[in-house]
Amino acid sequence: MEGKLDSIIGKIEYNERLDTKLDGIITRLDSGDRVSSKLDNILSALKEHDQKLEKIATTPATPAAAAVPVAATAPTPAATVAPAAPAPPASGDLGVVQLNLNDVWIVVTASMVFFMQAGFVMLEIGACRAKNTINIVMKSFLDFCICAIVFLLVGFAFMFGKSWNGVIGTDSFWLSSFPGDHRVWVFWFFQVGFAGVSCTIMSGAVAERTKFLGYLMYCALFTALIYPVIGHWAWGSFGGAFGVGDGTKGWLEAMGFVDYAGSSVVHACGGSCALAGILAVGPRAGRFGPDGSPRLIAGHNIPLVTLGVFLLWFGWFGFNAGSSLSGSSMIGRLVVNTTISPSAAGIAAMISMWFIQGKPDVNIAMNGALGGAVAITACCGNVSPGAAIVIGAFGGMITTVATIALERWKIDDAVGAVPVHLACGWWGTLCVALFDEKGFSIQRLGVQALGTLSISVYSFVVCTAVFAFIKFCVRIRATEEEQINGLDFTEHAANAYPDFQTTEQA
Repeated sequence: MEGKLDSIIGKIEYNERLDTKLDGIITRLDSGDRVSSKLDNILSALKEHDQKLEKIATTPATPAAAAVPVAATAPTPAATVAPAAPAPPASGDLGVVQLNLNDVWIVVTASMVFFMQAGFVMLEIGACRAKNTINIVMKSFLDFCICAIVFLLVGFAFMFGKSWNGVIGTDSFWLSSFPGDHRVWVFWFFQVGFAGVSCTIMSGAVAERTKFLGYLMYCALFTALIYPVIGHWAWGSFGGAFGVGDGTKGWLEAMGFVDYAGSSVVHACGGSCALAGILAVGPRAGRFGPDGSPRLIAGHNIPLVTLGVFLLWFGWFGFNAGSSLSGSSMIGRLVVNTTISPSAAGIAAMISMWFIQGKPDVNIAMNGALGGAVAITACCGNVSPGAAIVIGAFGGMITTVATIALERWKIDDAVGAVPVHLACGWWGTLCVALFDEKGFSIQRLGVQALGTLSISVYSFVVCTAVFAFIKFCVRIRATEEEQINGLDFTEHAANAYPDFQTTEQA
């Protein structure tokens, strides 16, 4: 009896038809006293109805056998109370809905980050000569393929597994122990996009003179030994919310180091490796004259560069807003800052180069915008849009100055990866403390400086060792003849533009 009553009460409480009728009554209300009076009568009747139900529910049922003398009844076993019928689940359980929304948000933004690979390909193709197009496509395609496999096997575990002294993760290799509906898969998909972006930075820096096999070896070693280690230092505890690792912070994270979406972890790391790769491979044939004077090697398709920049900028919305790991209202300002900072940076870079050389430069303007995106990546969660303008403007000028400096130092960066990712990665990481909306702290600035320096030095040193190992195993630099003929022909025996002459030889 009691179970039936509970079931009746539950059905009344969750009667959607009754709720719909009440909503219809409310929407028809106006200021007339007659309507108000009728509504009062309805509410009063409903209140009396609820009181009667409460009285029925709280009144114990009287056993029918109570009217019969005890002696006349046969002994019966103790009565077993039937469990009450469970009330219908609350429609719209906010906790479950929000959790599912978070997972969907993470997957969508991770897909945007993955699409940044297309942006890197388009930018690098346009900024380099036509005779190396297929080589660039192959590198940018295969580096993500290799990165994904290595990150699944070992990289993710090193980055988010149980921490060993805050230095490196030690478990969850292959992720073989997790069921198919576990949230860890969503988190892995988001993180592999970041690993792929950091790995691809090298491709443009050493373009047009690097042997294909040597580059693929770098991709595997980078994803296993460099990126996941520094990732554990700064983000090691993040896997705890997704059921991987023990939630222990990496040593930088424990000191209070903040890198919201990866100015240092992703970009300064990739930029440091790019610098190490440039120094290991050397400049392109003909990039500098016998006296050391720089010679321009122009890209063959500026519209592709522009397309690549826009694709990267689009992916950056997923990069920064997705790092919230939640589909909540906080994503609004993240995407605003990711819009404002690159915009200011593109303008500042254009003006600064216009002032230096007397004409606006399209490549500098494009790279300046990317520098502004890198700069806002670490601090997009704790700075205002007004501060984002300043951060982006300085990022654009830093990109311009660093590009000129590399050329004077005879460092051949084919696409400007080091100025964009390394120099602006440093700047953006320091901006976490410099422009914090809660106020400036010299102690926090010191932690930020230590973090970005540690990440950059480790990445540069280990990558230098990686290239030394690769040189020992295979030839890493294309010969001058191979560079003149183009890597499409010498490395892949193919031509991206078969209807046109794309080599420097007839």
